[in-house]
Parts: sequence; structure tokens; C-alpha cells
Amino acid sequence: MDTPSDLRYTSDHEWVRIEGDIATIGITDYAQDALGDVVFVQLPSLGSTVKAAASISEVESTKSVSDIYAPLSGEVIEVNDALEADPSVLNSDAYGKGWIFRVRISDSSEIEALLSASDYEALLGKS
Repeated sequence: MDTPSDLRYTSDHEWVRIEGDIATIGITDYAQDALGDVVFVQLPSLGSTVKAAASISEVESTKSVSDIYAPLSGEVIEVNDALEADPSVLNSDAYGKGWIFRVRISDSSEIEALLSASDYEALLGKS
């Protein structure tokens, strides 16, 4: 399993790339592998306000349906429309083209609650 060190993580298996006050969010390599073949992604609504730890979307696979939780509070400013046409990108490029949505962070103090790559790997029992 790949765990890029420049990202932050949640215990619910989302990854977060923080650039200024913008957070790009997706599911981890571990999550996509556990889900199996992704067949549908419910994208959050543009302009919606999200609270950290609240369910914001769903990913459906051949095995199950899983909630995606907002790792940070803020406003959804962009969604990855390409996932509607090809949700399997979550399987093939989880940390790149497989991002799900972007949030303008409203409470930067929440970033400290996110896991580092090594903390996330410890959660998975990898270290």
C-alpha cells in the first residue's frame, strides 16, 4: 500500500493534500483496495458547507457502499466531475486523478487532528 508522506490522513481512510487554505480530499490506497472495483462515486454539492467528521459523499464498489467523511470543515469549492464518467480512477490513481473534492478550509486548527503518513501506517499496523 502506498502512503505518500506529503499528505495527511484520517482514521476513516481519507487523504488530505493541504495547499494554503485549500484541502484536496480523496480515499487512500488502502481504502480503494479494501473496497474493490469502484463503480459509482456520489460527489458532494458545490458550495455546500461541511463539518469535519460529517458524511459528505459515498463510494460504491462491487463489494459495498462506503461513506466519505469530510476531514476538515469548510466550503466545497470543486468536485472531480471526471469520476462520474469513470469512477474506476479511484482504483487506478487514488492519490492523483482520483481526488474527490476540494474544500476551502474554515478552521485551520482542525489540521492538527489529521494523521501523518507514519501515524496512518501505524493505524493500519504497517509500522
